[in-house]
Amino acid sequence: MPVGTIGSVKTMSPKELIEDTQAQIILGNTYHLYMRPGHELIQKFGGLHKFIGWERPILTDSGGFQVMSLAGLRKITKDGVKFQSHLDGSYHMFTPEKAIEIQNAIGADIIMSFDECPPYPATKDYVAKSLKTTLEWAKRGQDFHKFTDKQALFGIVQGGVHKDLREESAKALIEMDFPGYSIGGLAVGEDKKDMFEVTEFLDPLLPQDKPRYLMGVGTPSDILINIANGIDMFDCVMPTRNARKGTIFTRNGKLIIKAGRYKEDPRPIDDECTCYACQNFSRAYIRHLFNSGEILGLRLATIHSLHFYLELVGMARKAIIAGKYQEFMTEMVPKLDTLMD
Repeated sequence: MPVGTIGSVKTMSPKELIEDTQAQIILGNTYHLYMRPGHELIQKFGGLHKFIGWERPILTDSGGFQVMSLAGLRKITKDGVKFQSHLDGSYHMFTPEKAIEIQNAIGADIIMSFDECPPYPATKDYVAKSLKTTLEWAKRGQDFHKFTDKQALFGIVQGGVHKDLREESAKALIEMDFPGYSIGGLAVGEDKKDMFEVTEFLDPLLPQDKPRYLMGVGTPSDILINIANGIDMFDCVMPTRNARKGTIFTRNGKLIIKAGRYKEDPRPIDDECTCYACQNFSRAYIRHLFNSGEILGLRLATIHSLHFYLELVGMARKAIIAGKYQEFMTEMVPKLDTLMD
């Protein structure tokens, strides 16, 4: 899911997202949309879909990760989190009910429970205490949620890198019977080996007939490995953020478009890609745009990277249907995160 934190996937219009990348769903951020323009304003405009001109599905996270990231600017209690705005220092309070209220007003199709995302590293005692809070908040949010026929509320599995805590979390949330389950608290500094072990461990525990969403992950190879571990949904700022900085993902590895060796390179970013950037422009021209500070360079790089990510998961889906996913993953993963020549 391309990330549109404040209601906009950076450098892209909704039309381009649909026509140039075939995006089916985008993600918005509850914390940032609450801060500006405010959920009341969004509601006045008929919800986020109408406000931003996007007719396809939208997922919002609860703002939990962002609030917990405000080190020194927030205080956690059993009722919720009191925090200061990163914009103007004003004080606010997020409770499980408030997070749901905001997401109800925003009108996203899939919304998240409010959770405490513990830092990494943290002691197991702290993670266990945090998990208890998250489970209590999940139940409170579920009880408060008013639009169950319009918005699917996901529970968020926490527990750090501790398998017993992850199992406790999963079983408690399954008992609450959410329509889908997110996996949070990963890609926050732990070794990738630990991340893969957690998702592999959770695969047989979570319901097979409900979607699993791994929050904030990740690189192309991270996605393919976690698909093998049973994950269905992903979001990450990586394809868009890296593209704007000149690092572009392709099926043959990462391309640093500002590098001098591309100054006279007539080839497209990726010879096999059908995106607008690759069909119409050379590496030399896109490098020129970046080095000249032209916004078009950022836009073309973003179009390609999002097209590539969505094409990659489309290829993964076809391989699964054909019963050849292991072979597909084995072929693709070694190439994806290397630097291109």
